[in-house]
Amino acid sequence: FLLDEMPSLNGKPDVMFEDDDLPYEEEIIRNPYSVKCWMRYIEFKQSGQKSILNMIYERALKELPGSYKLWYNYLRERRKQVKGKGITEPGYEEVNNCHERALVFMHKMPRIWLDYCQFLVSQCKITRSRQTFDRALRALPVTQHPRVWPLYLRFVRNLPLPETAIRVYRRYLKLSPENAEEYIDYLRSVGRLDEAAVRLAAIVNDESFVSKEGKSNYQLWHELCDLISQNPDKVTSLNVGAIIRGGLTRFTDQLGKLWCSLADYYIRSGHFEKARDVYEEAILTVVTVRDFTQVFDSYAQFEESMIAAKMETTAEMGQDEDDDIDLELRLARFEQLIARRPLLLNSVLLRQNPHNVHEWHKRVKLYDGNPRQIINTYTEAVQTVDPMKATGKPHSLWVSFAKFYEENEQLDDARTIFEKATKVNYKQVDDLAAVWCEYGEMELRHENYEQALRILRKATAIPSKKAEYFDVSEPVQNRVYKSLKVWSMLADLEESLGTFQSTKAVYDRIIDLRIATPQIIINYAMFLEEHNYFEESFKAYERGIALFRWPNVYDIWNTYLTKFIDRYGGKKLERARDLFEQALDGCPAKFAKTIYLLYAKLEEGYGLARHAMAVYERATQAVESEERHHMFNIYIKRAAEIYGVTYTRAIYQKAIEVLPDEHSRDMCQRFADMESKLGEIDRARAIYSYCSQICDPRVTANFWQTWKEFEIRHGNEDTIREMLRIKRSVQATYNTQVNFMSSQMLKATTSSTGTVSDLAPGQMGIDDMKMLEQKAQQLAAEAEQDKPKLKEKILFVRYVFLAEARLQLSVWKE
Repeated sequence: FLLDEMPSLNGKPDVMFEDDDLPYEEEIIRNPYSVKCWMRYIEFKQSGQKSILNMIYERALKELPGSYKLWYNYLRERRKQVKGKGITEPGYEEVNNCHERALVFMHKMPRIWLDYCQFLVSQCKITRSRQTFDRALRALPVTQHPRVWPLYLRFVRNLPLPETAIRVYRRYLKLSPENAEEYIDYLRSVGRLDEAAVRLAAIVNDESFVSKEGKSNYQLWHELCDLISQNPDKVTSLNVGAIIRGGLTRFTDQLGKLWCSLADYYIRSGHFEKARDVYEEAILTVVTVRDFTQVFDSYAQFEESMIAAKMETTAEMGQDEDDDIDLELRLARFEQLIARRPLLLNSVLLRQNPHNVHEWHKRVKLYDGNPRQIINTYTEAVQTVDPMKATGKPHSLWVSFAKFYEENEQLDDARTIFEKATKVNYKQVDDLAAVWCEYGEMELRHENYEQALRILRKATAIPSKKAEYFDVSEPVQNRVYKSLKVWSMLADLEESLGTFQSTKAVYDRIIDLRIATPQIIINYAMFLEEHNYFEESFKAYERGIALFRWPNVYDIWNTYLTKFIDRYGGKKLERARDLFEQALDGCPAKFAKTIYLLYAKLEEGYGLARHAMAVYERATQAVESEERHHMFNIYIKRAAEIYGVTYTRAIYQKAIEVLPDEHSRDMCQRFADMESKLGEIDRARAIYSYCSQICDPRVTANFWQTWKEFEIRHGNEDTIREMLRIKRSVQATYNTQVNFMSSQMLKATTSSTGTVSDLAPGQMGIDDMKMLEQKAQQLAAEAEQDKPKLKEKILFVRYVFLAEARLQLSVWKE
């Protein structure tokens, strides 16, 4: 091939061409301003000598100095050529000059600036790199700065020059203040804690600041507190005490941590007395147990560390008298702190709720053995607790206060406390009533009986303005005259200490106020009976009966009727009967049994036997269904004792008709047993035959065994065969009912209802199973309704008479 030399202006060969280059050169001559032509030529020469490639790039850029594509590829090629060489090679400076030439035209292209800056950073040219970053920021529009800053910041963070980085960061935060956390982290890493604290305080106070790391304002505040409290010697630009105390007002749910941070700041600063003052202030102001526990534990740990440090110092430097005194003082202070803990904790709970009566009582117990403090605590408690807001019983504070004086034999002071307690506007009438009662009991304990009576009479005196007991708009002092608690105690005192008339007046007043209970009525009647005012006692019962309804009146009726019978017996029989009829009028079935038995006993003892039987008959219908069986048993027993066994046949028949199957079977067996003992074998057999209709052989095998034994003793082969035939018939009846239900269920499942089982036999879905179960339950309910009511259709007496008729007919035939 031929090499042609192209002379330059200075007479030296400038470019060496090969034959393969001629088409590209010709194309360039024709289109010197076409980027595509130059790029094809460059791509062709890519594998050739680098100097020739660079020359082509230079020629292209001379023609097209504003082409970003040419400059970008050229600079990338030049950087690739020096890659791997030492940074002292002159080729690096040539590449730098190329970048500078490129930036003359490409100064608005951020990619060129970024590549140039990264290239300079890789050469470790610190000052030139910084200046280039600054030039880039000045040349590029603000919208392109976010592409430069990350690289710039990474560069300055890696430099061992914190001052440079800090200045760069300050400029950066003017553009992006939301990235202050990154700057704060860098400041902490290089030990510039003062400025870090200032910046952190600024973002904490900025309500519009949103953390990019997702931290809340409290978390940032907590970081600030930790920073300034743990580094008091390095953070000098902030008022630490004011900052943390400001946090105490802002974050009231984290008081414990903030108080501990403030104390820690003073401890690290060496101001131990200030730290102790902070701890004391904290434990006297926190309002939650959690905060108190945090502060107290930190306080105790501080005191322990102070004692340990003093002991170490004494051991190293020798011991003298002043050191001993100081150490004893610290130990005493620590012991006092531990001893104060229960009291301090109680104070926290009372700050939470100053109306908590239980906590005031606990506080008094903590001062046990210190009368002055106990009196001060009670005084503070009764002044602080609002009865309307109190948790617990506020009157118990007044009562305990008075008892404290009583235990110390200061009755006048105790009376003064009780007098003040009676004037307090309590929320409930019972609270004031309890105060009056305790007041009276105190006087009784000291045998001041007249004084106790005077107090309770004063408590029950009718006020100038009457009010209903439950009228909350009126003060309790106007409503306490209707308190049964006070009246009951007054009645007891009058019975023990007063006269008959005064006691009677108290009970009458209770009834007139309509606050009596059944027990009060019974007590009043008993009191009158003890003084032999029997008719008066019965009148008291009558007044009580007029006040109450069932079931509350039951005890009054029961006691009244018993006492009336004991008093008069059969002397006033008609009056007693009227009382019983009055009691039974409207009496619920639950309470009827006792009254009916008492009524029947009266008739048996003083009246007519037939009247007693009539009462028993009414009782079997009036009592609850669960009690009827027992009532029939009593009825049968009393009838047999009075009229003889044969009289009970009608009762047995009635019981069998009325009672449920379970008890009817028992009655039938007893009835049959009675007939067999009387020698009425046929009647007994007829009873067994009737009862068999309600006895399923699979369930009541005991009945059939009893009948079988009866037939063995009294029957013959025919009667036993008849008994077995009836047994088979009954068993078939019960089996038929079961089989009928099964067939109906089968019919329901096989009917054409369009279920899955019709379409695919042998495959039954969950829905089909549910339908089958529901149908079975429905059929069972219908069968229960359609079950023949044997006791209604089979009339017992007629059945017995038919059996007797058949027996007579057989005898006549024989």
